[in-house]
Amino acid sequence: MEQNNSMATVQEKNVTEEVLARVNDLSKKGELLIPSGYSPENALKSAWLILQETVDRDKKLVLQTCSKSSTANALLNMVIQGLSPLKKQCYFVAYGGKLELMRSYMGTVAVTKRLKGVNDVKAYCIYEGDEFETEYNIDTAVLKITKFNPKFENIDNTKIKGAFAVVLGDNGPIYTEIMNMNQIKKAWGQGTAYSSGKSTAHNNFAEEMAKKTVINRACKMFANTSDDSDILIEAFNNSDVEEDPVEDIKTEIKDKANSKVIDFEEKKEIIQEAEIIEPAPDIVEVEKPRKGPSF
Repeated sequence: MEQNNSMATVQEKNVTEEVLARVNDLSKKGELLIPSGYSPENALKSAWLILQETVDRDKKLVLQTCSKSSTANALLNMVIQGLSPLKKQCYFVAYGGKLELMRSYMGTVAVTKRLKGVNDVKAYCIYEGDEFETEYNIDTAVLKITKFNPKFENIDNTKIKGAFAVVLGDNGPIYTEIMNMNQIKKAWGQGTAYSSGKSTAHNNFAEEMAKKTVINRACKMFANTSDDSDILIEAFNNSDVEEDPVEDIKTEIKDKANSKVIDFEEKKEIIQEAEIIEPAPDIVEVEKPRKGPSF
């Protein structure tokens, strides 16, 4: 037992020191700005504690079955974006022996707020009976909201007409995304949990899920049109958020294991003999690895 603990400690030291060295190198080159109040060391420690208790489909520790380089890259991806696994801003996902990072919508908001000129991200649902008007500026080619008058008595998850998200800067909105309910449901349909009718989140919390969807789209569009560092945007794009990462992936694995092709955030992935490991609800395993930031 002491020998195993000693080996685990050495492994943690090797991987985390390698990640921290890479982070420091990027910082010195001016390619990475560590968010104020964010401690890479603490985030790595938290992530490592989570990973120590995570097993793969064969009930083997992920830290033993996933390659060291993929583990280091997943952790680097996390630190570059300033994410915290304890705050559920990101999840670790195993793809056939390689560890990858998946960002939650809360993580997406956190990263977006760190982009230049961004103060906050807000989202609201539009219900039947609410007053909502938009205006298109032909000179700037910008669609803006000119009137939104929500009414408390209109709140009803079965009567959502749409949702909108606004990225706010110092002087007000700098990007707005508007989606009607048909668009939102099509986005939900990219995941098996919703399309199969097995997503309790979409069924019971439609308002929150609709806001998540429009926030994700707004933040992704804004991030990819910003002039922030390429390495941050690369990490942002390489850890795309899922509509409901844990529930949706679990449903897909249960329903479509053993070589069937699934739709995974508009990307085709293949699952081979996968199974859900209940002791580690934030991690599942599929076959195809994603590209991540490289050492």
